[in-house]
Amino acid sequence: MPTHDLVVIGTGTAASTVASRCRTAGWTVAVIDSRPFGGTCALRGCDPKKVLVAAAEAADWAQRMNGKGVAGEARIDWPRLMEFKRTFTEPVPARRQASFEKQGIATFHGRAQFTGPTSISVGDDRLEGRHVLIAAGAKPADLRIPGGEHLTTSDQFLDLERLPARIFFVGGGYIAFEFAHVAARAGAEVTIAHRGARPLNAFDPDLVELLAVRTRSLGVALHLNTEVAGIDKAGKGFVVRATRDGEAVRFDADLVVHTAGRVPEIDDLELDAAGVKWSRRGVTVNAHLQSVSNPAVYAAGDAADSGGPPLTPVAGYEGRIVATNLLEGHTVTPDYSVVPSVVFTLPPLASVGLQEAAARERGLSFSTRHDDTASWFSSRRIGEEASGFKVLIEEGTGKVLGAHLLGPHAEEVINLFAVAMRSGMTAAQIKRLILAYPTSGSDIGYMV
Repeated sequence: MPTHDLVVIGTGTAASTVASRCRTAGWTVAVIDSRPFGGTCALRGCDPKKVLVAAAEAADWAQRMNGKGVAGEARIDWPRLMEFKRTFTEPVPARRQASFEKQGIATFHGRAQFTGPTSISVGDDRLEGRHVLIAAGAKPADLRIPGGEHLTTSDQFLDLERLPARIFFVGGGYIAFEFAHVAARAGAEVTIAHRGARPLNAFDPDLVELLAVRTRSLGVALHLNTEVAGIDKAGKGFVVRATRDGEAVRFDADLVVHTAGRVPEIDDLELDAAGVKWSRRGVTVNAHLQSVSNPAVYAAGDAADSGGPPLTPVAGYEGRIVATNLLEGHTVTPDYSVVPSVVFTLPPLASVGLQEAAARERGLSFSTRHDDTASWFSSRRIGEEASGFKVLIEEGTGKVLGAHLLGPHAEEVINLFAVAMRSGMTAAQIKRLILAYPTSGSDIGYMV
């Protein structure tokens, strides 16, 4: 049975970070993945999604500027867009495997299963590790509804060769909104059904409402307080049965997409055989991202119940923490207090730090700067009417507790707020910054 210093389950951001750092330090390392090497972000998530968003952005920009000096119409050619997207995703598995092998990392393809505390089987192979990292990512949650087998996953949506005429999204999270904004601009009739009273709970409610208005203006039917009860095949399409505010409703669709949440992909790893405690939220870890029940096992990224948000930069961050703790002893713990997050709709919605409700729950004293910015130069010059911000400033210290943005380049401007917050800058110090103008970044001085 081959023995390694470290066996890594997964080949995404967290997994690759730990594997590479430990191998560089001289450890013997093996990686295992049942899917093509590369992980969710590069193959089935952030990167391919953003390629689609770029096409929607080009079409939307032309539409917004029509009559403002731009004539004609930009149209999304879905098959050609898919061809372009594949130029990003198809080379990844071979490149990732070649990178591992160049570093001297052993690679195994197949589903990993624990057979002991640090013993793992992969098909006919048996591996033994001094340490094991679980970084297997996440998968769509089982909705347990009749007809669930008819659901299309987000992975499959990103590989559609043809865009159906009528698309129904189950769930009102960021994936639903991002895909809806792309599909609607590509000409599809789009419906989103969300079982809660408001979607995108992780983002500021006032800005979410602005985005909801913008989303509906695209022709997207956004139904709240609507819970899907079942999906039936109907000819070449589907009938979605649901309840809205207690009343039975039905929707016709050509494609029904699961965007109602993801869960760690760890339920078939036979964790009980390794004495590893876990829950629906992931492997139960301590402050050092180490299994609370098996000290030889660590977890990072979406597979870990660490308290961090399920974002690619967080997975990389947790990977660096695990690598440091493995190589240098338990010297570092994660800090998730300043982690920016973005919904890549058009316009994008971004957030970092505390929302108002959370700040009040902590008993903090703060003032709120909140305004609609559709008339500001950065929005008006490109015809964007859905634009606004909300910034929380702590009384006494003047530090930014939270920043929430909707509008052009919000996905970039939020990083400026994150840097300012992480470095402890006050609102007064931010105002004194000299920034390039006219840019969206230069707006931050007027937001604090």
